[in-house]
Amino acid sequence: MTNKFTKSLLLLAVSGLMVTGFATAQTSTSGAGAGVVDPGHPRVNQVNRREANQQKRIANGINHGTLNAHQTANLERREASVQRQESRDMARHNGHLTKVEQNRLNARENHISRSIYKDKHK
Repeated sequence: MTNKFTKSLLLLAVSGLMVTGFATAQTSTSGAGAGVVDPGHPRVNQVNRREANQQKRIANGINHGTLNAHQTANLERREASVQRQESRDMARHNGHLTKVEQNRLNARENHISRSIYKDKHK
C-alpha cells in the first residue's frame, strides 16, 4: 500500500513539473520582447522536446519501480535547474536560444539522461 501511494505521489509530482514546463513554453507569441517564448523557434523546440522526453523516461521509471523516491527527486531537481537556465537564456534573447546556449543545455540534458539510465538499471 505504501509503495503504491509513493508511486502515485511521485507520478503526481512529475506530472506537475511537466505541465509547468509545457505551460511556460506555450504561453506567448513570437519575438514580442524579453522573456517571451517563440514556439516556432527550432532551438527552443528541440530543447523542449528533450526535456519532455526526459520527463517521460522518469515517469516510466517511477511506474515500473526502477526509480526510487530519492533518485526521482534528484533527477527532477536537475531537470528543473535546466528549465530555469533555459528560461534565463531565452529572456536575454527575446524568446530565442543561441546555438551556444542550446549546446550547453543539451550537454546538461546528456548528463541527466545518463543518470536516468544508470539509476533505472541499478
